[in-house]
Formats: sequence, structure tokens, C-alpha cells
Amino acid sequence: MTDNQHSKPTTGPTGEGENGNEEGVILAPWERAFDRLLTPFEEFIHRQTTGGMVLMGTTLLALLLANSALAPAYQHLIHLPASLQFGDWGLEKTLHHWVNDGLMALFFFVVGMELKREILVGELAQPRHAMLPIVAAAGGMLVPALIYTLLNGGTPEVRGWGIPMATDIAFSLGVVALLAGRVPRGLITFLVALAIVDDLGAVLVIALFYTEHIALDWLGWAAAVVGLLVVFNLAGIRRTMPYFLVAVVLWYLLLESGIHATLAGVIGAFTVPARPRYDPAAFSRRVRALMARFDRSYRPDASIMTNDELRTIAQALGNGALQVQAPLQRLEHLWSLPVAFLVVPVFALFNAGIPLQGSDWNALLRDPVALGVGLGLVIGKLIGITAAVWLALRLGIGELPKGTRFRQIPGVALLAGIGFTMSIFIAELAFRADPETLILAKTGVLFGSLIAGVGGFLWLRLTAEPTPERVPDASAQGPTGH
Repeated sequence: MTDNQHSKPTTGPTGEGENGNEEGVILAPWERAFDRLLTPFEEFIHRQTTGGMVLMGTTLLALLLANSALAPAYQHLIHLPASLQFGDWGLEKTLHHWVNDGLMALFFFVVGMELKREILVGELAQPRHAMLPIVAAAGGMLVPALIYTLLNGGTPEVRGWGIPMATDIAFSLGVVALLAGRVPRGLITFLVALAIVDDLGAVLVIALFYTEHIALDWLGWAAAVVGLLVVFNLAGIRRTMPYFLVAVVLWYLLLESGIHATLAGVIGAFTVPARPRYDPAAFSRRVRALMARFDRSYRPDASIMTNDELRTIAQALGNGALQVQAPLQRLEHLWSLPVAFLVVPVFALFNAGIPLQGSDWNALLRDPVALGVGLGLVIGKLIGITAAVWLALRLGIGELPKGTRFRQIPGVALLAGIGFTMSIFIAELAFRADPETLILAKTGVLFGSLIAGVGGFLWLRLTAEPTPERVPDASAQGPTGH
């Protein structure tokens, strides 16, 4: 009865309803009150800085849990076994492994879609604009890896050379957002492109260097499934569910093959179509034709539930609105928020809990693993990116973004040293069998990322000039949030 009582809008003399509603808008009894609460909350959620805040909060929570009386319960939760069982088939892992091997596949799925979009239509689509962030990312990966290797060469711990190579997009953009009035948009675009190329490098490093064994039979089946995804793309299948279901199968096959299963996310993302069914002109013609039919079918004071033709036309309009968007675009928009506000924070909660109580800080600061990771993220990124950009400009390779000065590049280089999510992920792969070294590596990631973030903020704060090209928020140009 309640729905029927509010199914017809009441229009006042000003074209608004008696309660101030927009004409023709039907509101539920409590809808206006809930809108007042939800609208500011939705705006808050969509801010890039919010993802960084949530990630920082869960990181602090993990550190608190690991260094309090709740530490035993926290460790018990992380290592709690959980299994999937279908008849005789079963897959059992700890919650920690489900998060790192399973949930993080969604993170890599978004990373893959960002990579594909940037390559097709973004900053990396134009060679002249793409060269500088590509060269900068290469320098920002090679020098940190070299610093770590110099400090750990000849030891088993040298396996962690990939840890300081990574950049956390969400954290770095969150810091940039605090400097909105002083940072030109071109500099933010440069940082995003650099971080995305960095992510691609990290994905390749994981695939090539952090695979312990390869089961060729499982890998062969995985290749066949990738072929099926490519067939879907070439055949014009634009519904996203087939890609998702086959990507889940690919995840399992890669898991059994020995290659890290999260790479199924990147591979699956690259097969999602980037071509919509309608171009804008065709969509416009279709909408006008449907709206003409809609207006002819409209009956005043009649509910749409009693007008089948009106309902059919409305459904066709909805389908058309979906088909004018590329599936890649729709999926990236759909998954960006869940990854930023669920996947990455859960990963931080399960991986950032480093026991710091009773640590010998003098020994820790001298430890080659922690020192190699920390110096790699701070000094390595600073030298690698700045030197690579300087050399590229001297050689005429690429150009600085509009409104950007070279003196701002070291600040961006420091922000790229916020490794966090991807660095911790690689540390887990490198030292999964060595918990003590893993803690040292994670400690280096945390402190290195903290120093790099503060250093980058201060550098840009001191060197950047106020610009009329305001950046009110470092828009959703990346996961992740990642």
C-alpha cells in the first residue's frame, strides 16, 4: 500500500511537487531524507584521497593488531584455513593465501584494464607523450633494483630485488591531491602514466622471475583458455559475464601451473573488448527514434507497469546506453571502487601487520634487506626517475607535460617511491618461505614509503608554484587505487 500511495508525483504551480520535488520525479516516503545523508557520503567515497585514507587506516589497524594483546588472535585469523569443495574436488588455503592469490586477482584485473585504456586512448597512446613516462619508469625500476642487489648480492636474500621497483598509485595520488592548488594537471598525468608503466613492469617481473616451477600441462590448458578469451573478443561478444567466468577458470589453471594466479586478472583484462556496439552518432539516432516512440506511447496518469510498450522502449534505451560504452570502460568503472575500498584494504590488513615490539632498531637499520628496500624506494626512485627524465630531455626523447618544470620531477620521483601495495605483494612472493626476512622486507617497504611520501610532498610544496589550472581532486585516474 505504501508504494501505491506514492506512485504519482504531485505538481505545484512552480513546476515542482508539493514537497519541492522536481516535476515527474517519484519519491519513496523516506527517500529525500536518505538522499541528504547519502549524497555527501557518495561524494566522499568517490574522492581519490578517500581510497588512500582507507588504505592508510587499515594499515595502521594491522600494525596495531600485530603489536597489541590481540596479536595471537590476529595471527590465528590470518592463517585460518578455508576451503572450496565441489564433490570430490576441493581447494584449501589459508585466508592469507586466499587474499593474496585470489582476491588480489581483482586488483590486477583493474590494473590490466587501466594499462589497456592508457595504451589505447590515454597518455601512452601517443608516442611523443608516452616516451617520457616510459623512460622515467624504466629508470625508476632499474636503479632501485640495482641498489638492493648491491647490498644483498651473493646472498639468498638477493631474490628480493624486485620489491623496491613498484609504485602505489592510490597513495601517490592521495599525496598529490593534498597539493591540488600547486600542482599542474600535466604533472599528475605524468605520475599516473609513470605508475601504470611501473605496474606493467612489476607484472612482468612477477611472471618471469617469481615463478618457482612450471607445470607445462596446466600451462597448456591455460593457453587454450586465453585463446578462448581472444575468440570472445574477436567474435564481438560484449557481455562481461562470459569473460568473468572464463577468467575464473584461467585463474585456477595458472594456480596449478605454478605461474602466479593473480596474472589471470591482467590477462583477462587485456581480452575485454574496448569497442562499443554503437558509435555516438548511431546511438544518438537510436535514442531519438526510441524517444519518439516513447512519447507516442505515453499515457498521462498511467503507471509504466501497465504500459508494456513503454516498458519495452525504456529497456531498449537502457540497453543502448550500455552498448554505447565499451565493455572495458564499464568494467573499469564497476570494479574501481570495490578494489579501492575492499580488495586493497583487506590486502593491507592481512599483510601490513608487522610486529615491531622489541625490535632492535639499530640492527634493523643496518640489515641489508630492510636497508636495500628502503634506500631503493627513496634514493633509487629519486635518482632513477630524475636522471632518466634529464637524459631523455637532453636527447630529445619526449617532452615535459604542459605547465610542468623539471624542478618538479624529483618530487614526483619521490612520490613514486611509495611502493606499498605492489612492493608488499612482491615481498610476499620473494620471501614466502622465510618469515623473518619477509618481516624485514615489509618493514623496509613501510618506512621507505613513508619517507618517500613525506619527502615528495615537501619537495612539491616548496618548489611548485600556484597554478590557475586547479586540480580540486586527483580524479579517478587509477585504482586503485592501486
